[in-house]
Amino acid sequence: MKTIQSLADIATLSESVDLECKLAAGKDGKGELPTDFWPTYSAFANTHGGVIVLGIKQKQDRFSLHGLGDPQRIVRVLFNHLNNPQKVSCNLLTDQDVAILQVADKEIIQIRVPAAHRKQKPVYLNGNPFKGNTYRRLHEGDRPCDDETVKRMLAEQVEDSRDTRILSGFGLDDLDRESLHAYRKMLAALRPDHPWIALTDQEFLQVIGGFRQDRQSGEKGLTLAGLIMFGQWPAIQEGAPFYFADYQEQPEDKTSQVRWLDRIVPDGSWSGNIFDFFRRVSRKLVAELKVPFALKGNFRLEDTPLHRALREALVNTLVHADYSDRASILVVKDPSGFLFRNPGLMRVPVEQALRGGESDCRNRTLHQMFLMINLGERAGSGLPKIRQGWESAGGTLRIHDTFAPYDQTRLEMAWGVAEEAQAQETGKTSGKTSGKTSGKIIDAIRQNGHITIPELAQQIGITRRSIERNIQKLQAESKLRRIGAAKGGHWEVVGDE
Repeated sequence: MKTIQSLADIATLSESVDLECKLAAGKDGKGELPTDFWPTYSAFANTHGGVIVLGIKQKQDRFSLHGLGDPQRIVRVLFNHLNNPQKVSCNLLTDQDVAILQVADKEIIQIRVPAAHRKQKPVYLNGNPFKGNTYRRLHEGDRPCDDETVKRMLAEQVEDSRDTRILSGFGLDDLDRESLHAYRKMLAALRPDHPWIALTDQEFLQVIGGFRQDRQSGEKGLTLAGLIMFGQWPAIQEGAPFYFADYQEQPEDKTSQVRWLDRIVPDGSWSGNIFDFFRRVSRKLVAELKVPFALKGNFRLEDTPLHRALREALVNTLVHADYSDRASILVVKDPSGFLFRNPGLMRVPVEQALRGGESDCRNRTLHQMFLMINLGERAGSGLPKIRQGWESAGGTLRIHDTFAPYDQTRLEMAWGVAEEAQAQETGKTSGKTSGKTSGKIIDAIRQNGHITIPELAQQIGITRRSIERNIQKLQAESKLRRIGAAKGGHWEVVGDE
C-alpha cells in the first residue's frame, strides 16, 4: 500500500487482508491507541504483514478522515507497549515503520507491520501464546489461532529440521525393505565406490539419518525421516497420522463425471512411503513429454530441463512438507499444467525463494536422502531451477502459501499463460484460429488420430495451452471432433470420413 497523501487516497481505501483502518478516537475524542490494535498487530505479524492506519473513520464500506489530536503521544505509547513482553511477545517495528502523516488539516498515523520470521512466531499477546492470544489475518479479519496451530508455530520456531525426531517404539520392522533396498541399489549404481554401500541396513539408515540414538537419553529408533521415506503404510499412519500423499491426473473435459484419469494414493496395495510415491509419480509426470535425440558420448540423453523441473518440483514438495499438519501432499497433472501442494507454510519469503541463494528446508534429512541419489537441488537453488526449466518450455510459474482451510504451500505451473495473455492483449485470440497453426494441428491429426495434446505441443513447437485453445476453436468451427473418451478416444478431421 502506498503512503496516504490526500483525502482522495482515503476515499479509495477498503479494508483487506493487508489493510486495517481504525478510528482511534479515545474517550475524549483526541485520540489514543485502541485496544483492538493488538490483535491486528499479532495477525499481520503471523501472516504476511500489513498496514494499520489510525485516525480513519469507517461507516459501512466508506472511509473518511477523522484525525488524531496528539499523534506523538500515541506513538510513544505504542513503542512502550511493544517493548513490554506482558503486552506483546515481539517488537517488529522500527521508527521507519511508523509515520505521522498530514492530510488536509489533520494528522493520522500509518504503521507498516512486517511479517515475522519463523524464529519470532508466534507473535502473541498477554504473555501467553495459547487461550486465543495468537492471531492470524484471514480475509479482512483477525482470527484467533487454535492451540494446535500455535503448537506447530512453536515447533517451527525451535526445530530447524522437523524430520530428525526419534519415533519411540518404531524400528526396522516398520520399514518396507523393498523400498530401502531399491534406494540402496540406486545409490550403488550412481556411486559404486561409496563406503556406505557395504553397511548393514541399520548401519546404513544411521549414516543417512533414518535411524538415530539420542546421546543424552539413550533413546533410539527410527526418525520421522526414516519412517516417511521407507516405512510401511500401517506404521506411517501411526507415526505421522496426518500424512497422506495424493497424485491425480485430471481429464481435459471438466464437465465430465470422470474426476480423474489416474490416481495414486496409499491404499494398501503399495508401501505408501514418499520414496515409492516419488518413483511412481515422477514417471507419470513426464510420461508424455518428448525427448529430443541427443548424445553424450555413446549414450542418448533421456532428460531435458522440463523433465528436471518437474522432478525437482516433486522433490521440493516432499522435502518441504510439514508432516504434522492436516493438509495432504497433492500433485495434480492437468492439460493446463501442474499443481504441487504441500502442508506447511513457506519458511522464506516468496521473492527470496524465487531469487535463490537462501534456503530453510523443513526436512533436511529427507532432502539429504534425495540428494544422495542425485535428486533435488542444493540449498537455495531448487526453485530458481524449477522456474528456469519450466519457463524455457513456455510455461509460467506461481508459488504462494495460504492459511485456509489448512496451512499449505502451492506451486502452480501453467502451460503458456504468458503467451495467451500476450495474444489477448494484441487481439490475436479473437476470430478464427491461426491458419498456420490450425493447418499443422489438422495435418498431425490426419497422420495420427490418437495423438495427445502434449505430443501435439512438442511436435508443433508451441505450448499445450495454445494447442488446447486452437483445438477448441477448430471444434467450434466444425473442423475437428473428438470420438470417444478423453483417454482412449481419438480425433477426427471433419470431412475426411
